[in-house]
Order: sequence, then structure tokens, then C-alpha cells
Amino acid sequence: MIDQGAPPQERGRTVARTPGLGARLMRRKPVEVLVAEGGQGEGGTLRRSLGLWQLTMISIGATLGTGIFVVLGEAVPKAGPAVTLSFVIAGLTALFSALSYAELAGTIPVAGSSYSYAYATMGELIAWVCGWCLVLEYGVSVAAVAVGWGEYLNELLDGTIGVTLPDALSAPPGDGGVFNLPALIVVLLAMAFLLGGARESARANTVMVAVKIAALVLFCAIGVQGLRSGNYEHFMPLGMSGVSAAGATLFFSYIGFDAASTAGEEAKDAQRDLPRAIMLSLVIVTALYVLVAAVAVGAKPWRQFNDSEAALAQIMRDVTGQGFWATLLAACAVIAIASVVLTVLYGQTRILFAMSRDGLVPKVFSRVHPKTGAPRANTVIVSLFCGVLAAAVPLGQLADATSIGTLFAFALVNVAVVVLRRTRPQMNRTFRVPLSPLLPALGFAFCVWMMGSLSTVTWVVFGVWMAVGLVVYFLYGHRRSRLAPPAPSEK
Repeated sequence: MIDQGAPPQERGRTVARTPGLGARLMRRKPVEVLVAEGGQGEGGTLRRSLGLWQLTMISIGATLGTGIFVVLGEAVPKAGPAVTLSFVIAGLTALFSALSYAELAGTIPVAGSSYSYAYATMGELIAWVCGWCLVLEYGVSVAAVAVGWGEYLNELLDGTIGVTLPDALSAPPGDGGVFNLPALIVVLLAMAFLLGGARESARANTVMVAVKIAALVLFCAIGVQGLRSGNYEHFMPLGMSGVSAAGATLFFSYIGFDAASTAGEEAKDAQRDLPRAIMLSLVIVTALYVLVAAVAVGAKPWRQFNDSEAALAQIMRDVTGQGFWATLLAACAVIAIASVVLTVLYGQTRILFAMSRDGLVPKVFSRVHPKTGAPRANTVIVSLFCGVLAAAVPLGQLADATSIGTLFAFALVNVAVVVLRRTRPQMNRTFRVPLSPLLPALGFAFCVWMMGSLSTVTWVVFGVWMAVGLVVYFLYGHRRSRLAPPAPSEK
């Protein structure tokens, strides 16, 4: 605009108005810019080395094992034998969101996952909130899974050399321990793999995924011998409220299916392979979860699960009367859970990489090592944070906190796919959600319903987490965003 009240010598100049606060909070990053920046970091670029097989294994690696090997012992006391139904409900919730993820991953194949999708559709503030939820989802779930890893490590040590780590060093404070050393160790081992680069990490993960699938098939083959029809009586002893409460906890075990979307900038053909990897991994994981849960509650009365993180190994011992099979399963579980830590930690570092590139978090998180093509500083910082968290916080609190962060992020993805359909209907989409906007609306509703099933304490923790996130955004990210207008001295 021309300022008519300005001195004569300044008339005719265009005076740029600073956007209002509302406009700055709603600023969006164009899809074309997001895609064009793919792989670019500070001092280097990420390497495109992952195909459909590796992407699918990343999703399965991040998902399969968490709910079965670790959280099953906590979920069964809430739902009884109907825990199988809880897995189905959690799987349906994940399915609706997976459809939306598949469409957006094929349309916007970048590392930021739902954070980037929200940035392109709903604006910077919502994107930040989504990214902050993903930090909770990925970072805290790494810690939660690492806690359960220590339980199976003790089972393995007991079955092989007859020695277990003392509670003071194998359980976090609040669970009878002082410092959970195994949890810290497994996170540091995952960090070592990730520092070698995405391709090397994917190879290691593929081997570990094969081991975990073999372990679960072995459990079913042996556990079915101990099935008792009486264990299925009173199928839903705590009613539908118990089923939904267990489902909300078990949703924690589905968070990994979106891990492939965080590899969008390291995939060879992201638009084609990401949607396929997401859907394929979810189908495989859900089938195995339901099958193993059905065998577990049929082989052991549901009242005897009593929150054990090593429930499957105990069932193997009870069914066979021998320690060998339980020890073998524990060995497989040690490897399986390590793969979850590896792939989820990978996803966390790539989300922070995308947020850093946008200026919302410090540049150190988008610094790429020229030799390995991996964000080394990012990996070390995130690993140390997650390792210390795993060593100091009990599993149950971590799992529920992760679930609510995941559900919130998934709800936003379901909204994002509808918004992008309306604002950019002509964009090339390699996968389209059927019956849109009905299925995205169902996905959103399921997420909200399951969030409502979580405890008041979990909501309080989530509220505090979000409040801290908003403070960080307004003090740092809002001002340093690459979409922020330049300061007067920079114009």
C-alpha cells in the first residue's frame, strides 16, 4: 500500500505490513517446497537407499513386538480374554488412520510424517502441535519399549547362566529399582547402528524382524498345546469399558506402522512404495497380534497375568514345564524389542530433522554427516535423552503417555487428508483413501474415543506436555521459522 501521510520524498514507496499473529500462526508451507527440500540438511543430504521391502520392514520392526512382548501383561487385566477384541479395536483405529497416512505419504513423501502433512494443510501452529506430539509418540515409546527389554534380558540370563540383574539395576524408580541399566544399553546399541546410516540400519532391522516373526510363530505352535476352553469363559468380565481401556493402552503397540512415512526422504521411490509399506505392515502386524493374544489368554487364566512385561516367556514355561522354550523365546524377544527401539528411534530423529530444517528447532538436528548421510548429532542427542528417560520412568506411565500423543497426531492426519483433498484436488495421488471423507472422519472419531478411555493422570501429563511445547514454540520456533518474515534489519 502507499502511505499518503508519509513525507513527500517517501511517498510512492510500498510499505509492507507485518502479518498479524493469527496469520503468522496459520502460515503454511507449500507441498512443492516440502518435496523440493527432500533430503536436504545442514552440510549434506540424506541418501535414497530404501526400497519397498526395507520400508515395510521398518514399519513392522517399529510395530511388531511392542504390544505382544511388553504391554500384553498390562492390557489383559483390564479386558480379560476380550483383550483379543481390544487388539481388533486398536487395529481398526490404526487402519482408518493408516489409510490417511498412505494417501499423504504418497502425495507428500518427506521425512516429517504427520508434522509435514499438517504444515502443508493446517498451518504452522497445528504443525508444531503435531510435531510435539510425535516427539512424545516416538521419543517416549523408545523409552517404554526399552524398559520392557530389561525384563526379557533377565529371563534370558536366568535361563542360560542362572543369574539375573538385581532390581536396583534392571528396574526404574517406582518399580523397585534405582536405575534401569539394560534400558539404557539397548538405546545406545540402537544409536550405534543408526550412526552407520539408513541402509546399514535397515539391514540389521530386517534380520531382527525375521527373528521376531519366527519367535511369535513358535509361541503359537507351543502355546496352543496349553489352551483351556475354560480360560475363555466370562469373555468380557470387565465389560466394554475394560475392552476400550485395554484398547487405548494397546494402541501403543500400533504406533510403528507410520514409521515408514518418516523415511520418505531416504526411499528410492517414495510415492509408490510408502503407501504400500504402510498398509502391508499394518495387515501383517494386526494378524499376528490377534493370533498371539488369543493363544496367550487361552493358555493362561487372565487373572494371572498381573502386569508382567515378560508374559509370553512365562506362558511358554508353564505350558511345557521346561525352561528351554521360555529361554529361547526370551532370546528372540531381546532381539525383537531391540528392533523396535532401533526403528522408532530412527523415526524420531527424522521428524526432528524435518522440524529443524523448517527452523522450528535448533539447526543441530538437521546437520548431516557427509560420509554416512545420517544426522549424527541429532541421533546422539535423541538417543541419550531416550536412554536416560528409559532408565528413570516406569513402563506403564510411558505407554499411556505415548498412546495419547499418538492418537492426537493420528487424529490430525485424518483431518489433513480431507483438507488437502479440498484445497489441492488436482494433486497427483498414488493412493487415495476410499469413501473419503467418511473413512477419515471415522478415523478421527475412533482416535478421540480412545483418547477418552485413557486415565485422568495421562490427560494431565499430556496437558503439561502440550503447555511446555507451546512455550517452546512461542519463545523459539515462532520467531526462527523459515516462513517468518525477516526482521527489519534483514530487509
